[in-house]
Amino acid sequence: MDKPSLDKPSLDKPSLDKPSLDKPSSLWHIAADQSVIKKSESIPDKSECVIKSLYSLISTGTERLVASGKVPVGLQEHMQVPYMEGNFGLPLKYGYSLVGEVVEGTAELQGKTVHLMHPHQDVCYVKAADLCIVPSDIPPVRATLASNMETALNAVWDSEVSIGDKVLLVGFGIIGSLTASLLKDIPGVELSVFDKNQQRCEMAETMGFRVADAFQPYDIAFHCSGSGEGLQLCIDQVGKEGKVIELSWYGEQEVRLQLGKSFHYQRKQIISSQVSQIPVKKQHRWDYQRRKAVVMELLKNSEYDQYIGAVIAFEKAPELFDKLKKGELSELSWAIDYT
Repeated sequence: MDKPSLDKPSLDKPSLDKPSLDKPSSLWHIAADQSVIKKSESIPDKSECVIKSLYSLISTGTERLVASGKVPVGLQEHMQVPYMEGNFGLPLKYGYSLVGEVVEGTAELQGKTVHLMHPHQDVCYVKAADLCIVPSDIPPVRATLASNMETALNAVWDSEVSIGDKVLLVGFGIIGSLTASLLKDIPGVELSVFDKNQQRCEMAETMGFRVADAFQPYDIAFHCSGSGEGLQLCIDQVGKEGKVIELSWYGEQEVRLQLGKSFHYQRKQIISSQVSQIPVKKQHRWDYQRRKAVVMELLKNSEYDQYIGAVIAFEKAPELFDKLKKGELSELSWAIDYT
């Protein structure tokens, strides 16, 4: 199989040909070892807005498990995303960070670049309330980081990290790297990152992060590697009463841990952080719209262009998922280009 195109994206807003609104095409996972692009047999009868897709981001950890049919039955209702079709037993279409241009909609939205939670699809028929206008100074491909940035922001909130803390982050994928980007700007925080993949350690160093070469007792550890080994490392390396913020989702994968060592007598904590709920302490003043607005402000920083690892054409997406399932790719992230 040929290697997918790894072209870097153009960060300028692309010029659009008049889109075909007839029978959109979507990425479907039809079996644990097969993904395809399928053209819809019909379009929705009613929709408030029509979106011509520009880019969508693949959240590699979650989407690899979903595309492999490894969502536990008991979690399937909670894992549903807007505009998903099919079911977790496969086939289904799935994805939750798409940026496009409104080609039909209200006067307020017409022609705007918007972010929405939607599976990978070239034309989308959606409700106006599901759209977030992307500020004009954020390139569309960079705006696809919005959903994962919300996850990173939630994790920092859950951690209650404070000035001067010593922090370890294990797992330098897209979630880990975005979380690290927020942590490094907190005054006095001493942040070290670690990934068992040497290529990702080199990426982290290139991006200005300190890679841990010797561990020390940390105040807080963030775990994003999706492995029991990584979680164990975090547990072992935080000090007495230290906290581990667990961002990984394991699907049906079992995790084995050694909790008979320092975890118990040193009163360490493992705290789950998941993006679908704003931390309780903030819920009186924060809602999803306010959180998304903060994320868009953060993404105005052009530094985040380097967090888009590679961009592929939409027709290459099935091939990419084949490689993701086999663990053959180590890019920071992958965006799909519909332009």
